[in-house]
Amino acid sequence: MEQNAHPENTVEIEIWSDVACPWCYIGKHRFLSALAEFDGRDRVNVVWRSYQLDPDSPVGARRSELQFLMESKGISAPQVRQMFGHVAGLGADEGLKFDFDTAIAANTFDAHRLIHLAGESRDALMDALFRAHFSDGVAIDDRAELVKIASRVGLDADTVREWLESDAGADAVRADLNAARQLGVSGVPFFVAGRRVAVSGAQQKDVFLQFLNQAIEAPVG
Repeated sequence: MEQNAHPENTVEIEIWSDVACPWCYIGKHRFLSALAEFDGRDRVNVVWRSYQLDPDSPVGARRSELQFLMESKGISAPQVRQMFGHVAGLGADEGLKFDFDTAIAANTFDAHRLIHLAGESRDALMDALFRAHFSDGVAIDDRAELVKIASRVGLDADTVREWLESDAGADAVRADLNAARQLGVSGVPFFVAGRRVAVSGAQQKDVFLQFLNQAIEAPVG
């Protein structure tokens, strides 16, 4: 569900995530599966918010995810590969493919700017970015690749190229990042309903269903 017109008694659920975050990919899938089963789904307005796990990652460095995690976290290659195997297994249970052998670490700021352009195609674009990063070995901080990804989900290539070559969407991304800081968000995915009820992490579907029920029932105030 996107940011479309909803009845007056809706609840807004904001989701902070990063398209280079494997738990966000899994969490998005689980949350939307729960939402599809939720009786009150027509009262839910989902708003995707930008977050960067590694905002200082250099654009265009094209380091492998393995190399990046070894360098940034100070952990060994076997430890990283064990983590990759665990995440890939959980993803497979959700029907999601993770190929960490080809994944390229990337700065996601431009990808988040592009998500703010996408409008009703936002959900499809996010999925395409996740797949590009985690399944297809695409550097999602390469603007030419971002144009291709966006075009495949129906966005106009010239519009996307012009957007990326400007500073468009940057303020919206920074506003999301600032809001996350104000809320004390320290990890993603992070789900907030009406700024009243929150849950973090790639929870199981039943936890998200409980969260949705709490979101609808919680008093506004």
